[in-house]
Amino acid sequence: MAELAVPLLQLRAIRLDASAADKQAAIRLCGALLEEIGAVDSPYVDAMLDRERSVSTYLGEGVAIPHGTLEGKDHVRRDALAVVRFADPIEWGDGPVTVCIAIAALADRHIDILTQLAEVLMDPDQARELRETPDPDRILHLLQPEESLS
Repeated sequence: MAELAVPLLQLRAIRLDASAADKQAAIRLCGALLEEIGAVDSPYVDAMLDRERSVSTYLGEGVAIPHGTLEGKDHVRRDALAVVRFADPIEWGDGPVTVCIAIAALADRHIDILTQLAEVLMDPDQARELRETPDPDRILHLLQPEESLS
């Protein structure tokens, strides 16, 4: 029996009303959500924190993309995104963050995921919608990877 593919982003991996005291708490929240949806094992959260200590995951436009180190890939079960939006901006060191898009990726798949995220964030209207829409379905639509490039 063939296993059904799990979408990269699921509605249950979108939280639009989160709060965190600081960047580390925000990253832990993102990692816990990836763990909750079965994309990673708990040690991946520490790998996400290690990544942030070595290089900031701040992208600009109020968005950060917390993800693990290469060593953390051993704790990834499947490719997945989790979107966490904060009511109050989190100081990220490079600027305030209101949206975290957490990434779990096997092998080098994170490069494709980052490319797709960059396309959304380079469009000011889509970036604003990502930061402001109250509709999780709209976020799902914005970040759903294209199945084909036609």
